[in-house]
Amino acid sequence: QLVESGGGLVQAGGSLRLSCEASGLPGEFGEYLIGWFRQTPGKAREGLSAIQGDGRTYNADSVKGRFTISRAGAKIAASLQMNSLKPEDSAVYYCTATGRSETYWGPGTQVTVSS
Repeated sequence: QLVESGGGLVQAGGSLRLSCEASGLPGEFGEYLIGWFRQTPGKAREGLSAIQGDGRTYNADSVKGRFTISRAGAKIAASLQMNSLKPEDSAVYYCTATGRSETYWGPGTQVTVSS
């Protein structure tokens, strides 16, 4: 029901834009909190950014000023614009949709930043 796209290989200092396509979510789409997480092997999953239906956003300190989350509409649930990428940003990036009783996860997309 969630599918991420836009990952890939980029040089340090470059940019990528991730998209999260949503389909089949029960209830009103606007009620979902859409978020982005990332995970690298051996590390805990890290929450990056989230956006509510009313447009309010939340960003982790590690990505403030570099990553911007936006909410596009029903099909593309959200995008994550990532600028000034660093090698330590390399990870699998996941989109999530949190409703009243359940959180849905996408399969993830790999982002690799070369130095």
